[in-house]
This record gives sequence, C-alpha cells and structure tokens, in this order.
Amino acid sequence: MKILQSRSELALWRQKLSPAKKLGLVPTMGALHAGHGSLVSQSVADNEDTLVTIFVNPTQFGPDEDLDRYPRDLEGDLALLAQLGATAVFAPPVSEIYPQGPSHITFAIHGLDDRLCGASRPGHMNGVLQIVTILFHLTRPDRAYFGLKDYQQYRIIQTLVEELYFPLEIRPCPIVREDDGLAMSSRNRYLEGAYREQALFLQDTLQRLRAAREQLCQPGTLDTLLTAQQARYPLARLDYLEILDGRTLSPPAAITPEQAPVAFIAAYLGDTRLIDNLPLWDYPVVSDL
Repeated sequence: MKILQSRSELALWRQKLSPAKKLGLVPTMGALHAGHGSLVSQSVADNEDTLVTIFVNPTQFGPDEDLDRYPRDLEGDLALLAQLGATAVFAPPVSEIYPQGPSHITFAIHGLDDRLCGASRPGHMNGVLQIVTILFHLTRPDRAYFGLKDYQQYRIIQTLVEELYFPLEIRPCPIVREDDGLAMSSRNRYLEGAYREQALFLQDTLQRLRAAREQLCQPGTLDTLLTAQQARYPLARLDYLEILDGRTLSPPAAITPEQAPVAFIAAYLGDTRLIDNLPLWDYPVVSDL
C-alpha cells in the first residue's frame, strides 16, 4: 500500500495507473471505524484500485467546533487500510490542500442545505464541497464512496457531481451500526459512561418514529413522542428532529411512501454532537430516490 503526502506524489502515482482500470475514492477524516471499512471494502470489490484520503478538513468546522480535538490515529488507520486492501492512502498536511490559506472560492447551495446540518452548522457544507471538489480534481476517480449517515452531505455531493458534470459516479453506502444500534462515528470515542448509554436516544427515537409513521400526520403525535423520549434520555440535548423528502430534503407534502420520507436527528451528549437518519419506509436503492 502506497502512502502519499503531497500533491506531487499523488499526481505521479495517479499518472502511473492504467486508464483501463477503475479507481475508487474513499474520502475520510481518519479515526477510521467499521463504517469507513465498509466503504473501503465496497470500493475494493468494485474497482481495480482504491485510494483512501485521510484529511481533517478545517474549512468544514465552525469556530466553536471540535477541529483541534477531532480524533486522529494515522498509524492505526494505515494498518486497517492495509488489511482491507486499499491500493494507496493520500494523507496530506493542511498546507498541501490550502497552500494559500482558506479558499477564496465558496459554494452557494440552494435548497439542499436550508435545514439539518446545513442550518445547524453554518458554513459546514461549503467546506465539505470545497474539499471534495479539490479531491475529485486531484485524484480523478471513477467512483467515490460516501456513507449514508451523512445523508445530507451525500445528497449535496451527488447534486454537485450531476449539475457540474464531474466525470465520476457517487456510490452511497448503508449506515453501519454498533451492536446496540448506535450509528458508527469517529466521535463515538468521545462518549463515556452514561453518555454512551444515552446516545441510544437517536436511534431509538428514529425507530419509534418509523413505528408510528401512519399516525405522524395527526396533530401532536410527533411532539408527544419527542416529549416521552426526552424523559427517557435526559442527558441527550436535541439539536434537530425533522422528517423530510429524501430526494429534495424539503418537508414532504404528506408522510406516505410516495414522498420517500426520511427522519433526521442530531443531538448533543455533553459536548459530543451525533447525527443519524432512518427512512420511514424501505426503498429499493437510495440513489434512485
């Protein structure tokens, strides 16, 4: 497995790849877990070569967020990626990606970031699009893999690629969960003691919403459910809970299978912010929504 740390090293490696072979890209911020591993495994299965990027992107963090303490474990990440069969890893310093400092180019995202993390974390989705655009240009992959825990991020990146004609395919991959249902996240390692137990607030709330999907059109159903959940999980501080059309990320006209509704939740456990989502009905392929 090749370790690349500069744009010039990456360019030379990319130049040597056969144009007849497919390259899969898995962008990550490191601190890898089994969820990341599932993306890498899918890319290895789909493509002759798989490139994983490890870069904690500063432009997608707000001023009061956890950039400085975001978990980093490059040695452990490289060991895992070697086991999974990655062809190469691009792990650059910030100066290689933003040599002039923060980018002067920003993205105006209309509609898809009006809610959820786009509203809760101003500037976050702009930073995501800055880094994925840079990585797409530097690596020129045939396919790129993103986990559906970050569903809004996936839909925005998918739209970027479609509307700006990037010559690659975006492959969404299912959420990977802990045995008790908590969605895997690098930030889960922040959780200790009661906060880890109370983190089940997210998935439990989503499952209860799905079970009550036929009644959600009735006034007060959602408020009653949420009040009961907050009593069960007093350490969880809700950031948002929304049911949106899985295609447009706007409120659905009705909560029916035809509207492809997805429930989205974010909550704080102490200083740790977690997100999750769950379709209220099963859909064949999320990318076909």
